[in-house]
Amino acid sequence: MPAARVAACLCVRLVWQEQQSLAECLPAALDQVPARDRGFVQALVYQTIRHFQELDALARSALNKPLKRKDGDIHSLILVGLCQLRYMDTPDHALVNATVEATQVLNKPWARGLVNALLRKAIRGQLTAPATEEARWNHPAWLLKQFRAAWPDHWQSLVEANQTPGPMTLRLNLQQQTRADWLTTLEAAGLAGQPTRISPYGVTLTEAGPVDTIPGFSDGQVSVQDEAAQMAVHWLEPQPGERILDACAAPGGKTGHILELTGGRAEVTALDISGRRLARVEENLQRLGLQATLKKAAAEQPDQWWDGQPFDRILLDVPCSGTGVIRRHPDIKLIRRPDDVATLVALQARLLDVAWTALKPGGTLLYATCSVLPEENSAQIEQFLARTPGADIEPLPYPDGVTETHGLPGPLGEQWLPQKDGADGFYYCRLRKHPDNGSSTQSGESGIAPAPQDPGAGRNIP
Repeated sequence: MPAARVAACLCVRLVWQEQQSLAECLPAALDQVPARDRGFVQALVYQTIRHFQELDALARSALNKPLKRKDGDIHSLILVGLCQLRYMDTPDHALVNATVEATQVLNKPWARGLVNALLRKAIRGQLTAPATEEARWNHPAWLLKQFRAAWPDHWQSLVEANQTPGPMTLRLNLQQQTRADWLTTLEAAGLAGQPTRISPYGVTLTEAGPVDTIPGFSDGQVSVQDEAAQMAVHWLEPQPGERILDACAAPGGKTGHILELTGGRAEVTALDISGRRLARVEENLQRLGLQATLKKAAAEQPDQWWDGQPFDRILLDVPCSGTGVIRRHPDIKLIRRPDDVATLVALQARLLDVAWTALKPGGTLLYATCSVLPEENSAQIEQFLARTPGADIEPLPYPDGVTETHGLPGPLGEQWLPQKDGADGFYYCRLRKHPDNGSSTQSGESGIAPAPQDPGAGRNIP
């Protein structure tokens, strides 16, 4: 299957050389191969990206000199070949032949001998990668430094969890069935799963599979959503009849959850800056049989979406570094840069200030990220409280019967770190506006200061 290796290596090249996300380049790569090969290509791309630092060090140790940038496709082809040798069950002779033949498809026959010799040396155990921390942990050095500083007692388990693919977890619509009843239906379909440990809505499948094999998925009875993400709406505690804002909504999992918990009887506005991503929100709501007001707008620009009427509750799941979901998005390790964090922190602060002004007195705002970096989380909230009178932190109530959590509770919210076979990394903080605060919003005036010229304003940073 040389075509499969070509599709995989070109996608890998776009990630590490062009900083494209897998969400951008993988669908096009899969379209280049027959349906029977798509699962293999996807697995090969993910494994290569997940172990990129190690494989890259191994490849560079075998090359007399680095390949030119224009030959990034050949470098990536070597990486996918090494990945098959180390992390996949492809027979040696098959992977060597197919990977070498891929040089012809790439119209670079000069690389045939190079690829063949390098892979055969790897098979004989003659390649040794430099003993760098990046290669050992398969994370960039700057990110390892951040993790060590933030979590000196947990960074190794955090990194190890990042290298383990996350389980497939589902959220049940408990308005339609109980979890026990649905698990019986799941068993009757020949599948297996376990209730999530903390979320009262979740089931984690023993083995991941196509969504069209999951009972009730097409009818909106279940949705794919990690346990950590399910807790955001649980802690928002939406109520029927309330006016609720989902400020950064795509792909719509939390929007749907708000409507499920309120029986579709809340007035929900969902925002996203991307029309393409907002279309995904619409698709998800249609599958669930639910409706919300969808607006294509930058959440930090209230004149694009706000009518001046305050919201009872606001879910602010802000753009962030994504460092809590690396196990599901390993490309984050290659496309994220250290200066991105400062840009995101500025955007998050602006979003907090705008959302707070749109919240009615006595209302609740849930701030959430899928980050494990304190500057985006507890430090962000600390700074918000320092500049915002009338804001109180409320405790996050766990469901009845939950005694052991994934979290590291603190005075400024709660941090979950990614867990092997458990939930993703998330941060949550629930804020309540004093009932006597915000009289300007009651009079219909926005009270929002002009947007500062921060580098994140208007950007949809993944």
